Amino acid sequence: MLNNAHHYVIPADAREQAWLESLIRDDFAACHPGETLDDVKRRARFSKEDKGLLREWMAVAASRAAAMTPVFAQAAE
Repeated sequence: MLNNAHHYVIPADAREQAWLESLIRDDFAACHPGETLDDVKRRARFSKEDKGLLREWMAVAASRAAAMTPVFAQAAE
């Protein structure tokens, strides 16, 4: 159950996950030199700090994705 105040992003499938990650991968690398998004994803399974970091970056990805989606496409859903 998603029960705290953080914004959660739950991609529909692996393709959407890869697309969302592509929206943040370069900026993540710039902000965290020597570390990759895949490193954080791997550590997030057992580290609450990395889980939170990943969750925040995925919220950025979702925000960027929403900005790219035309308004008329959202109305059709």
